[in-house]
Amino acid sequence: MIHSISLTLDPELALEESAFEQEVIRHLRLSADNQPVVRKLRQSVDARGRQVKVHVDAEVYVGEEPRPRIAYRKEYPDVSRAAQAIVVGAGPAGLFAALRLVELGIKPILLERGSDVRERRRDLAAINKDHIVNPESNYCFGEGGAGTYSDGKLYTRSKKRGDVRRVLEILVAHGATEQILVDAHPHIGTNKLPNVVADLRESILKAGGEVHFDTKVVDFILSQHEIRGVITSTGKEITGLGVILATGHSARDIFELLHRKSILIEYKPFAMGVRIEHQQALIDRLQYHRPDRGDYLPAASYSLVTQTRHKGAERGVFSFCMCPGGFIVPAATAPGELVVNGMSPSRRDSKFANSGLVVAVHENDLKPYREFGPLAGLRYQQAVEQRACRMAGNSQAAPAQRVGDFTNGRFSNSLLPTSYQPGLVSADMAEVLPEAIAVPLKLGLQQFGRTMRGYVTNDAQIIGAESRTSSPVRIPRHPQTLEHPVVQRLFPCGEGAGYAGGIVSAAMDGEKCAEQLVAEYGIALGASQRMR
Repeated sequence: MIHSISLTLDPELALEESAFEQEVIRHLRLSADNQPVVRKLRQSVDARGRQVKVHVDAEVYVGEEPRPRIAYRKEYPDVSRAAQAIVVGAGPAGLFAALRLVELGIKPILLERGSDVRERRRDLAAINKDHIVNPESNYCFGEGGAGTYSDGKLYTRSKKRGDVRRVLEILVAHGATEQILVDAHPHIGTNKLPNVVADLRESILKAGGEVHFDTKVVDFILSQHEIRGVITSTGKEITGLGVILATGHSARDIFELLHRKSILIEYKPFAMGVRIEHQQALIDRLQYHRPDRGDYLPAASYSLVTQTRHKGAERGVFSFCMCPGGFIVPAATAPGELVVNGMSPSRRDSKFANSGLVVAVHENDLKPYREFGPLAGLRYQQAVEQRACRMAGNSQAAPAQRVGDFTNGRFSNSLLPTSYQPGLVSADMAEVLPEAIAVPLKLGLQQFGRTMRGYVTNDAQIIGAESRTSSPVRIPRHPQTLEHPVVQRLFPCGEGAGYAGGIVSAAMDGEKCAEQLVAEYGIALGASQRMR
């Protein structure tokens, strides 16, 4: 017999497994002698009231074998001699596109400009310790893309774009914990993601696909409005059925290449701002309404959003990519730039909490860069990043200011301890950021301080610049104009193309592009189709 149950419990009962099982058995009036198996299906923490509660949906098996937790199996056809397709970029979109091509009987040729996850660690150490930015391998470029070393949050609202459960099951099949199937806001952790990414790569290789690191695409092979392949930095030409372009939101050289080739790209709205860093213990107290979170509650997170008005224009200000128990990291992709991002390990056990705090950029802000056409947003980003770098002495130390000082227009004579390894430099953040960002950010913080009392304090600091929240460019998939005719066999994909915003949505978009490529230009194997 299978019982389905939904309970709302105190954290001590819901989040300690043996206590939860005993509570379920008591609630259903079962006998422990029957050896029931209790399996959580869904779990979410509700901190909206004065008393924190946890909502849990579960199945209880009595006298029968539990159903398998995941349906997905790592069973792939041999594609070593099949027709091939090219995937540029080994982030979530590229990896999942390549794996889906394998399932559909096509050999993926996966090209990644950066290093594999093991070698990539050396490049990250060079940024953190020596302030040296490798433009090909860094926190954004390399195996697994920006997601590998920038947190691993798996929450998405993009359920209409694809099968979220399928993506999570693939990750579990490649080494992620089954807990991601249960948590309402699943998270793998930057310490565990590299192994998952490496296992995804091994599945592609074992099936006969190819993965090439330190292989930068510098040109496209075009013939009569059709892409036939790519050219790498070594001059090698690689051709295939089509090209899935999954290069991420920071591959500026690819955007520029597309523009030079008259392949249509468009400006896309984006946001910029800072990282804000608090002590995690403070966020726990504010969110859980208790002196500390205790032994069972996870490190608390938050989500803030408001509208501000400056010079007659309304602007959204919002928190972005909140990292409880996390670290701030340097995410520049070129020397002379300074970019910060956030990440959390799986245990979220850092004493710091950080979040992006960003302001919507309007097209009017880009007027000084209008000569760059659809690349104006990219140039705006670069200008802010370069200014931040100069104000930090042309190093990867980041400009920072205490939050109370920023909102009151005071210079911070001292800064707080930080998770940001390259270090901080005291600066007036209103000079680092454009006025159109700095003023709404200050107004937004004042409103957040009223919403979440204790949030605006000189015991917190803002660190900048957080400029890579999303791509400032969209690559339309099926443009048709006289100036920019359709380029057949090109499939722009994921965050860099403007169609995703995170690991899961990028993975789903990668699968979608792979399926479209096969539907239009390849012949899927019947057995592979049934695997779906």
